[in-house]
Amino acid sequence: MADISLDLGKTALLMGDFYAEMMRTLPHAVERQVLEKAQTVLKAARDAGILVCYSATVFRPGYPEISERNKTFSQRKHSDQPAAADPVVLIHPSLKPAGGEIVVGKHRVNALYGTGLDLVLRANDIETLIIMGYATGGVVLSTTRFAADLDYRLYVVEDCCCDPDPEVHDFLIKRILSRQADIVTSEKLIRALGSP
Repeated sequence: MADISLDLGKTALLMGDFYAEMMRTLPHAVERQVLEKAQTVLKAARDAGILVCYSATVFRPGYPEISERNKTFSQRKHSDQPAAADPVVLIHPSLKPAGGEIVVGKHRVNALYGTGLDLVLRANDIETLIIMGYATGGVVLSTTRFAADLDYRLYVVEDCCCDPDPEVHDFLIKRILSRQADIVTSEKLIRALGSP
């Protein structure tokens, strides 16, 4: 695990897709206490005064944002599942955004693609992005790789990420994400944010 050096004025935390319905039931998240660890990181980030951002996937009624060619989302378009338009209602109650925190609704897996998140980060002179969330193979992977191409300094908080498949989580953390981000624990990150 990497050492952490943060310029707090140039650092933001992304709370990626902490969906209420998944975080309550996903064995990998429950066993690893991902929610509880994410709560402690979130509190430390707020106490440190860094920019806190959230993402969740949303669509308009009828899913006009989804192409038939999109393998990830096209099944949802033909399901009877109602579209959620408000990203805040999807976020787990224990991790809800506070007033003034940035929330982006996204239409793809990546939190930076097609949203205003990159604009907000650049407008606030953010150079370092801390990423955590569900799923490791979803928002964490896609956003990390895209953010690396945008030249952000990246930290992925391993024990605040989870995936439906624990083996996928482990493989991505050790073999893929570590190529573009520093992999850290919540405990080390909290210390770097200035919390005891």
